[in-house]
Amino acid sequence: MEQAANNLTVIEPKKGWIRFDLKEIWKYRELFYFLTKRDIKVRYKQTFLGGLWAIIQPVFTMIVFTLFFGKLAKVPSDGIPYPIFVYAGLLPWTYFANALAASGNSLVGSANLITKVYFPRLIIPASASLAGLVDFFIAMLVLGFLMVYYQFLPSYGILLFPALVTLTFLCAVGVGLWLSALNVEYRDIRYAIPFLIQIWMFVSPVIYSVSIVGENYRWLLAINPMGGVINAFRASLLGHQPIDWFLLSISAAIILFLLFSGMYYFRRMEKTFADVV
Repeated sequence: MEQAANNLTVIEPKKGWIRFDLKEIWKYRELFYFLTKRDIKVRYKQTFLGGLWAIIQPVFTMIVFTLFFGKLAKVPSDGIPYPIFVYAGLLPWTYFANALAASGNSLVGSANLITKVYFPRLIIPASASLAGLVDFFIAMLVLGFLMVYYQFLPSYGILLFPALVTLTFLCAVGVGLWLSALNVEYRDIRYAIPFLIQIWMFVSPVIYSVSIVGENYRWLLAINPMGGVINAFRASLLGHQPIDWFLLSISAAIILFLLFSGMYYFRRMEKTFADVV
């Protein structure tokens, strides 16, 4: 009994305010790569169309929105054809929505892994969010076709594109950390995530332009972190209007707040994951 007690090993997260040790994340980089690769494979495992689903979802959504909001409701689109207007907004939104759904349910879906071995748990929701970028870049091909068809040339704003993709990823990770940690303790969160995503889309400038809101109140749209990002994403690719740096800066600040607060809450709850997941 004494020998068994001496050989007992306790695995627990390190102490500290926020568990975001870059050295430790780098140490487990191969696991991060494996989990990302696994999520990509699982997404289209035993599917007939495979990667084409990355195009089908935003394209058919674009067609439906064009018919109802572009043709029937006559929603303003900043003077550009509604199909390319709404598709340019759907691209970052679709990636964000899919990444948020995947990261929010990632811990519960990896329960067997969490209970068997220690590693930085943050890797799980982060890898789930990163895997969706494959679909995002596949769907970008359709936007390229639309830009050629409607004769749109990107301006210098295209240089902001990598930063906007990074902000979208960080937003998905930040909110995903909150939802994944909450989902471990309260399993009804998994049912609330689709509802949250649906409501979130309609308060984001996906199907409408920020121009429909008065200039004095546009900052309210940027409190929604995806509001300023989607608006800047559309402007950077289509070049139809200047990038609204004020809205983008507000959204970027909100994203950083969500990320660091999500990391803090995730760190507090991490020690209980293996017990309750």
